[in-house]
Amino acid sequence: MAVRSFGRRPRPVASSHTPAANGAGDPAPVEAPAPAAPVQRLAPAGGTIAEIVARIHPIIVKSLDMAKVAALDNERLAGQLLSFLNTEEAGVPNLGPLDRQQVVTQLVYDIKGLGPIEPLLHDPSISDILINGTGSVYIERRGQLEQVDVRFRDRQHLLHIAQRIAGRVGRRVDESSPMVDARLADGSRVNIIIPPLAIDGAAISIRRFVMRGASLDQMAEQGVLSQAMATLFRIGVKARINTLISGGTGAGKTTFLNTLSREIDDGERLVTIEDAAELQLQQPHVIRLETRTMSAEGTGQVTMRDLLVNPLRMRPDRIIIGEVRGGEAIEMLQAMNTGHPGSMCTLHANTPRDALTRLENMLMVGGGEIPLPALRRQIASAIDVVVQVARLRSGHRCVTSVTNVVGIENDIVTTEEIWRRRPGDGEHVFETSGRQPSWMPAVEAANLRDPLLAALQADPRIGETEG
Repeated sequence: MAVRSFGRRPRPVASSHTPAANGAGDPAPVEAPAPAAPVQRLAPAGGTIAEIVARIHPIIVKSLDMAKVAALDNERLAGQLLSFLNTEEAGVPNLGPLDRQQVVTQLVYDIKGLGPIEPLLHDPSISDILINGTGSVYIERRGQLEQVDVRFRDRQHLLHIAQRIAGRVGRRVDESSPMVDARLADGSRVNIIIPPLAIDGAAISIRRFVMRGASLDQMAEQGVLSQAMATLFRIGVKARINTLISGGTGAGKTTFLNTLSREIDDGERLVTIEDAAELQLQQPHVIRLETRTMSAEGTGQVTMRDLLVNPLRMRPDRIIIGEVRGGEAIEMLQAMNTGHPGSMCTLHANTPRDALTRLENMLMVGGGEIPLPALRRQIASAIDVVVQVARLRSGHRCVTSVTNVVGIENDIVTTEEIWRRRPGDGEHVFETSGRQPSWMPAVEAANLRDPLLAALQADPRIGETEG
């Protein structure tokens, strides 16, 4: 046996309560039988699967050899649990075969998975799972939020799931460290915040990547961008244009970065730097780096800024940063300006101009005594294009603007929009200014001038109306 037998628990003292008198819905023991007769526990009248699982789970946990359970696959564990349900100790003699299988499935999720949210993680149509305490769970499908009938037994059950998520990636979440960013095995991003900061119980936000495998052409078919814009982005990657992807929370920045990175040649050496590793690069030569939080002793922290210094000694062709948040922006721009063209990063901002302003503020924090005009010249020199992505009121995610960083004039970074989505929630129409970007020499060096010029003429001009 891979798991020792479930131990026999001492039988409870018999009670005069009948099932009808048991308001809590727990199984009500019958009158004490003769010593030679076995105790028969009745299945709860109208009891739900969740109630049965909640009652059986503590018995099973106390009987399991967890070291051996870790070596079992789900199928073998399910077999052990099914055998236990057939014993009188389980207390569910009247449970039908289908209900019995559902109980086993829920127990497997609790013991080896992520409890009641495990089925949600296997639904490809779900992009976000939002847990607001024990009895409030929402999901996002196709950009729309909806509440689902998922419940946790109590606050401790929810906290245990939160700790399991954090523990799988070597992080901890407890009263001394009540907030954590982590990831699941499939790369989904998780944010956890627990009491005392979360008043109503642990809050868990899971961001999944439904479009992780999408190509630029597939995005064009889905209305995320136009086919001409897909050509522009493809040429920009080949010409090694430094790209900043800007957008609000949930706008699809990382998804778009994943898609853009698919256009990078397999022969290049790439280094990715992230707080929680979620990029899914397809190239064979990728070095993935991830930050590390401070230990319980207050040591061992490795920040984004620390990681950005090291790759410069690793001979990367491009550096791809999951998200720029602070002082590491100075190292990022220096890398883009010193032999690593074609690098990419994301940043939280609502417009391309806001993105450059926020980048400027980060540089002021991390740049020490460097004068502001010098910082702005560094931005203008390093960033070639800002791609703005957004989630519309309809829930649809799309590229809303492609902005060329022209240069510096009177100590101000000058920009020019070369593509935008026509305002409105109707048909997705993308317009172009038709103007050549300032990084045209890099395009010409890659022998891609003609296809870019054709792309710039393919969509309606900004200001035109449909006939």
